[in-house]
Amino acid sequence: MEIVLDRNKRYTYADYLTWLDNKRRELIDGAVHLMSPSASKRHADISGNISWHIKGYIRKRKGCYKVYTAPFDVRLSADGEKENDKIYTVVQPDICVICDPSKLNYRGCLGAPDMVVEILSPSTGRYDYTKKFDLYEASGVREYWIVDPGLRSVSVYLLQADGKYDEGTFYEEGTDKIPVHVLDGLSLDRNDIFEE
Repeated sequence: MEIVLDRNKRYTYADYLTWLDNKRRELIDGAVHLMSPSASKRHADISGNISWHIKGYIRKRKGCYKVYTAPFDVRLSADGEKENDKIYTVVQPDICVICDPSKLNYRGCLGAPDMVVEILSPSTGRYDYTKKFDLYEASGVREYWIVDPGLRSVSVYLLQADGKYDEGTFYEEGTDKIPVHVLDGLSLDRNDIFEE
């Protein structure tokens, strides 16, 4: 059944839960953003590589941290609202790391993950560098990675004490290791990230 959405309406997570047409969507402050139905093979390879290394690190250390890949709902509320009809932002990051298990329930994550990774595609580049960047910063995501498959590069932004991201660190060709700041002692090899 085709769902008709009103572009002038501000939707909530309660509305989002009623949309059962298998289309992937995100809500940013109540505005609906359609997502690509499925990732490319390249995108899936990169997502799998990163999440596999992070999960391995957590397993070795018997940590209580969790790693999730899209589709996985992350509900963000500027004022800490927990009721579905009062939450206006729901995103599905490519990868997220959550260090506080109390943020997790059967619907996903309620609150800011500690780390988010977004993998660029031709249609999402500007969205990930602007809207998502601002959203993750305002929500308190401590570490934000933007992975560019075309350039084989990773941009890492760290949240500072003033609640703003730093200017970022750009890792490209010639870089061996990229530190994961929310997981002490973990660095990912750039070649491992982009391995096909």
